[in-house]
Amino acid sequence: MRTSTTGRVGQYAALFAYLVFLAFPFLWLVSTAFKSPRELGSLHPTWIPRDPTLDNFRQAFDEQPLLRAAGNSLLAASAAAVIAVLIATPLAYVMARHRTRLAKAATGWVVVSQAFPLVLVIIPLFLVLKNLHLINSLVGLVLVYVVWALPFALWMLVGYVRAVPTDLEEAAAVDGAGRLRTLVSVTAPLLAPGIVATALFAFITAWNEFFFALVLLKTSDKQTLPVVLTHFIGAEGVADLGPLAAAAFLATLPSLIIFAIIQRRITGGMLAGAVKS
Repeated sequence: MRTSTTGRVGQYAALFAYLVFLAFPFLWLVSTAFKSPRELGSLHPTWIPRDPTLDNFRQAFDEQPLLRAAGNSLLAASAAAVIAVLIATPLAYVMARHRTRLAKAATGWVVVSQAFPLVLVIIPLFLVLKNLHLINSLVGLVLVYVVWALPFALWMLVGYVRAVPTDLEEAAAVDGAGRLRTLVSVTAPLLAPGIVATALFAFITAWNEFFFALVLLKTSDKQTLPVVLTHFIGAEGVADLGPLAAAAFLATLPSLIIFAIIQRRITGGMLAGAVKS
């Protein structure tokens, strides 16, 4: 009993330390965003601003087109998430239900493709988009985000599809439903948590992505939010810390809000109530 209690205390202590480790950068970012320039230059920084101010937020919006950049990021990330899920869902169903050699090879390729560094693929992607006249275009950026998110989206959804009992699909087939009808009416509703989690992953990945947007977007009116955030760093590498922290804090809010809204769907039981004994 004593060993079990000690182990549980150790687990909770490790979890608490991990949460502190994850929360520290965000809490420091929020603190920095509300500090005055004088306090930012203090040799004895504090967690809680002594004289909280909104000047950093005003200065951030005055110096850079944050709203336009946020709109570009929102458009690109939302489109990439929707398209990736629409493509990945039927493909994942086929890969999960038909375990042929081709499906196994495709699954292996999905896993291996995640190891490719961005630098390795950026030149071929740039040349392809140049031939399609999609350089400096949000359409081209969305296509890149879809291609980049699709392998992991497939890998996630294959696991969710395999967790759906085949008995439900067989019952639907007995009732006369075809493959497409079964996928849309039976399997897809049970995959809702997995689809939501996959879409969230694709959205956050595209929302935070920097390298592709930096290379493919040339004009300021097309740039996304992560690229615009770099404009708060001067030519000599000196950051305008207050406005940068304020803009970065605002950039993290959409991901946090979306996750807070749909986290119950993600963590809820995928098949709760689907199969009754």
